[in-house]
Amino acid sequence: MFKSKPAIFYIAAAILAVYFLIAGLVKAKGFFAPLATAVILSLVVLPLSIWMEKFMKRAWAAMINSLLLFGISIGLMALISMQVRNFTEDWPKIQEQMAPKIEQLKTFALEHTPLDPEDINQSNEEDNEAMSASMRKKITAFLSGLSSFLANYLLTFVYVFFLLNYREIFKNFLLRIMPDSKKESIKHTLSKSIKVAPQYLLGKLMLMGLLAILYSIGLGISGVDNFILVSVIAAILTLIPYVGNILGFTMAVAFGFLSSGDTAVLIGIALTFTITQFVESYVLQPFIVGDRVDVHPFFVIVSVIAGNLIWGIIGMILAIPVLGIIVVILHNIEATKPLGILLSKTKFSET
Repeated sequence: MFKSKPAIFYIAAAILAVYFLIAGLVKAKGFFAPLATAVILSLVVLPLSIWMEKFMKRAWAAMINSLLLFGISIGLMALISMQVRNFTEDWPKIQEQMAPKIEQLKTFALEHTPLDPEDINQSNEEDNEAMSASMRKKITAFLSGLSSFLANYLLTFVYVFFLLNYREIFKNFLLRIMPDSKKESIKHTLSKSIKVAPQYLLGKLMLMGLLAILYSIGLGISGVDNFILVSVIAAILTLIPYVGNILGFTMAVAFGFLSSGDTAVLIGIALTFTITQFVESYVLQPFIVGDRVDVHPFFVIVSVIAGNLIWGIIGMILAIPVLGIIVVILHNIEATKPLGILLSKTKFSET
C-alpha cells in the first residue's frame, strides 16, 4: 500500500506540472508565440543562411534571410488583401443574388416551423439593435488586436535575425552545461532536431503552392468569383492537418454559393476538392512531404487541438514541427525514450 504512494505523487506532480505549463503558455502568448514562430522560421532558412555565409559575414546573411522572410509574408498578405478588396467590391451583387434565396428560406421557415412573420421581423430588429450597440466595442477590439499583431509580427523577424546571427551562443551553452560524455550525443540530437522543422515546412510550402494551382484551375473552371483568394486560403489552411481541409472546403462552398447562387458551381467545387484531395493524399503528399515528421497521427490530432487551445491558429500551425522536434529529443535521451516511442509512428520491435 505504501509502495504505491510515490507513484501516485509522481503522477500528481506530472499532471500539475503540465497544467501550470499550459496555463503559463496561454498567459504568455504575446511573448512565446512570436519567439516560437521565429525559432521555426529561422530553422527553415538556416541551410540557406549557412550557404550564404561562405560569401559574406554571418550578420549580413542573417539580415538578408530575415528580410527575405519578411518580403514573402508581405507579398502573401498583399495577394490576399487584393482578393479581399475584389470580394468587397462584389458584395452588392452578392447581396442581390442572395436576396431571393433568403426569402425562400424565410418562407420555408414559416411553412414548416411554428414561427410567424412577427417573430422574424422582431428577430431582425433585435439583431440590428445588438449590432449597432456592439459595433463600437468591436472596432475598439479590432484596433487593439491589430496593433498587437503588428508589434508581434515585426518582432518575429527581429528574433529571426538574432537567432541566425548568434546561434552558436545557444549551441555552446547546451554543450557547456552537459558533461563531456554527453557532448557527442547532444551534437547528434541537435543535428537531427534542426532538420525536422525545415524539412516539414518546406515540404508543406511546396505542397501548398501546388494545391493553390490545382484549386485555382478547378474553381476557376467552376465559375467561382475570387477563386484565387479562395484557392490561396484553402491551400494555406492545409497547414492545419485534417481540420484545414474541412475549413477550406466549407469556405469555398460559402464563397461559391454567395458569388453565384448556382447549384452547378457547388458541384464544380465539390469535384475540385474531391479530385485535389485524392491527388494530394496519394501523389503529392507521399513524394513531397513523406515521412518528414515522425509523429503518430493520433498525437498529431491531439497536438493540433492543444495548439489551438493554447495559441489559436499559430499554435495549430506550429504544433506538428514543435512536436516533431520534441519526439527527436525524447528518442535520444535514454530515460525518455519510451515516451518518444509512444509518440512516434515508427514501429519498434521488441528486443
